[in-house]
Amino acid sequence: MASASSSSGATPSIQVPDVFNIAAYFVDRNLELGRGKNIAIYEEGRQLNYSQLAEMVNRTGNALRSLGIDAENRILMAVPDSAEFVATFFGATKIGAVPIPVNTAARPDDYLYFLNDSGARTFVVHEDLLPQLQGILPQASCLRQLILVGPSSGKPGAALPESPSGTTYSCHSFTKLLEQSSPTLAPEPTSKDDIAFLLYTSGSTGGPKGAVHLQHDMLFSTELYARSILKIAEQDIAFSASKLFFAYGLGNGMYFPFSVGGAAVLNPHRPTAETIFDYIEKFRPTLFFGVPTLFSAMLQIPEKKDLSSIRFAVSAGEALPAEIFQRFQERFGVTILDGIGSTEMLHIFISNRPGDARPGSTGKLVPGYEAKIVDDDGTEAAQGEIGNLWVKGDSAAAFYWRKQELTKRTMLGEWLVTGDKYTVDENGYFCYCGRADDMLKVAGQWVSPAEVENALLGFPGVLEAAVIGLEDNDGLIKPKAFLVMNQQAEAGTEESLRKFLREKLRGYKCPRWFEFVQELPKTPTGKIQRFKLRAR
Repeated sequence: MASASSSSGATPSIQVPDVFNIAAYFVDRNLELGRGKNIAIYEEGRQLNYSQLAEMVNRTGNALRSLGIDAENRILMAVPDSAEFVATFFGATKIGAVPIPVNTAARPDDYLYFLNDSGARTFVVHEDLLPQLQGILPQASCLRQLILVGPSSGKPGAALPESPSGTTYSCHSFTKLLEQSSPTLAPEPTSKDDIAFLLYTSGSTGGPKGAVHLQHDMLFSTELYARSILKIAEQDIAFSASKLFFAYGLGNGMYFPFSVGGAAVLNPHRPTAETIFDYIEKFRPTLFFGVPTLFSAMLQIPEKKDLSSIRFAVSAGEALPAEIFQRFQERFGVTILDGIGSTEMLHIFISNRPGDARPGSTGKLVPGYEAKIVDDDGTEAAQGEIGNLWVKGDSAAAFYWRKQELTKRTMLGEWLVTGDKYTVDENGYFCYCGRADDMLKVAGQWVSPAEVENALLGFPGVLEAAVIGLEDNDGLIKPKAFLVMNQQAEAGTEESLRKFLREKLRGYKCPRWFEFVQELPKTPTGKIQRFKLRAR
């Protein structure tokens, strides 16, 4: 049977006390262990040690309480990666409130959905986003407080925008609230099984859904992945290109380094290859977290770059093509550890290891998690066969917020249905084959878009590739490839591609059609949105 368990390594023994608060564990605990002077956060033009961060968290928690926010109240956050994000998140959890970080590049309608679906009474938002939100805020029926983050709102004499007539919410300056609040705060004695935070996910298809995480979930992700696989230590400096409002970035750039008294480098800007190289040069991180699209873009920069401070990089969000893994290692001397995680599981649960990174594979199970490959009826597939990946582990979300039917379809007892197609070999290495909705049945046989895309990336001039199924004149499904090429791509590319692929793939897997595009549609995490390509 194509199943795997935690037998790939010793399972860490994790004991969580009944009373457990993540702000106390990931922030206050560093003071108790004598790490108060350790740098917790590096930013452009600012750094905070753990003593300063703890004070900022305490002031934020007290500020929220002064507005009538208490345990279990939900707080929506649209804040760029910064100390203000960290203070808001942990300030909320320290008083037992529930922070909900969301994408700072979302559309106004998305913010309205998040506000109304979550029932958040408080919205902490960067002042730069306010102009686009003015039209939707009056429609947020539960909203009572708007808290503005940013330099302008904290200036002496700065005027805050007035609430539109007929609305019930008030507007406050984050900076001024903190100035008026006490720097000391005892953590709310929350249970390890209390709701701690929500993370909205839409994945590569579907509408937003809020994954509800409990107080203990971060601790399990930290112990099972960050400590056991990454061997994260107090000396580490973590830099995540993926933002803190993503589950992946939340671990990479916040609670993983905080768990050991290490440092996080926070970048509020769009993570272009140029910006990433600048930050690596300036802050010299030891751990770097990205997504395949970014690693590919970094390889396109011709100038010599020094990545010698990085002991290894991590990739997630979408399968890392073997071609990118090999080229990155050859050019920069840095091994990328590919893995798979999800918002529902909070972080990575299958991963390559230092010294055991297999190009084109997602790696092996992280000890402490279990997984199995099943057919559409839930029966375990034979070894090597493509099937649906199910996973279970103690970092899993408890349920989807206000979506009981979806919860029942996706969370089957202890098992989470990931929606990914996988195979696993006799040695326990998992290989990604695509999302369930993306798999193609060609000539009666399954075709993995990921396999074809990886082959295409080996052709000179191909920067990005996406493969979908399309009906031919006879109504039969054949693969079609969408390609982003560099400017030096050779003439007669299509015929050259066909010849190249015939040496790499079986005939039925080779694309029937090629379309050259300027860019591929992606989610904010870098996942290719193939459903948009199918709709073209």
